[in-house]
Amino acid sequence: MKRTLFCIATCLAVTGASAEIYQWKDANGRTVMSDKPPASVQREVRKIDAEAPASASTAPASAADRELAFRKRRQETQEKAEKDQRAQAEASENKANCERARSQLQVLESGERVALRDSQGERYFLDDAQREQEIVRARQAVQSLCK
Repeated sequence: MKRTLFCIATCLAVTGASAEIYQWKDANGRTVMSDKPPASVQREVRKIDAEAPASASTAPASAADRELAFRKRRQETQEKAEKDQRAQAEASENKANCERARSQLQVLESGERVALRDSQGERYFLDDAQREQEIVRARQAVQSLCK
């Protein structure tokens, strides 16, 4: 009795393992899948291999390894966020410096009298030579800050 059941189980397993699946498109363009080949159509044989066994390197990680990997990813994410924040702050500071340099150049080129304060805090007005020097400096500042 056991031998008969074993033979039947073996035959069913072999039959199932050697089953073929046919796939084709019918006249309406629909994809059809069947265990029987289509009538009067040349078939193309395509062999599909079973998956290779998993290697030892893809074995499930221990809880400590997963925790370590999680902490590493969290730290990398935090460092990236801090780096992006610093870059954004630097960009906004550069933009503000550019705006100030352009504003200063506009004032100097306007032709209006410009007053500055000396080291003692006394006010003095720029003469034409000093104005030209300040305009050159302001243009250089605009070129270097407003890229």
